[in-house]
Formats: sequence, C-alpha cells, structure tokens
Amino acid sequence: MIRRLLSALLLAAALAAPAAAQQDAGWVPKDTAKLQALDKVTARVTVLDLPLNKPLRFGTLQIVVRACDARPPEEVPDAAAWLEVLETRKDPKGVPVFRGWMFANAPGVSTLEHPVYDLRVLECH
Repeated sequence: MIRRLLSALLLAAALAAPAAAQQDAGWVPKDTAKLQALDKVTARVTVLDLPLNKPLRFGTLQIVVRACDARPPEEVPDAAAWLEVLETRKDPKGVPVFRGWMFANAPGVSTLEHPVYDLRVLECH
C-alpha cells in the first residue's frame, strides 16, 4: 500500500513540470513532436507534426506541445512530450482536457480521456 502511494506521488511529481525531463541527462530536447491522432467516430488516424508552442487544431481539440524530449541514439528509443489539450466544441476559448507528459513507450501511463479523440506520442525530432 505504501509502495503504491509512493509510486503514485513520484509519478504525479514527474507529470507536474515540463522542464523535469529536460534536466535529466538521459533525455535530449527536440523541437517537434510527432503525434498520432485518432477520431474514434470516423476511425480516421492522422499523424501530426507539431513544433513547440504552436497550437494546432484536430477536430474540436486545440493541441500545444510545450516540450518534447527523446532518448539519445545509443539508448532504447523513447520520447516524452508535455502537451496541453483544449476542447473547443462548447467554448471557443477552450476547456482544458489534458495537461501533462505523454510517453511513446508507455502510452497507458498518461492518456487523454476524451469520448471522440485519442492522442499518442510517436517520437520527438
């Protein structure tokens, strides 16, 4: 029980700040995130290349990548992106639906919970 609580607290701390992964020597900051976006209604899959801090619309979502880090080439490939996602269907300014890190090799750790759309980090370059 205590181990689970400690693990949850450590994960929450890791998800809390976009700069955390960039301070780890095992991650290399990149300029662009490649995401896979799924429209669950139409089953349309779209690959998106998002530069840092440039909002992009996918359906009713507005997606902004604040940080994107990759592992060095000599390590097992992995990527982590800090995303901010707003739902603009009912409010043009957007309602936050996701804010945090998503990981390419562990997509289930931190996911967008949305009835229509799904997002996944593929890589950072």
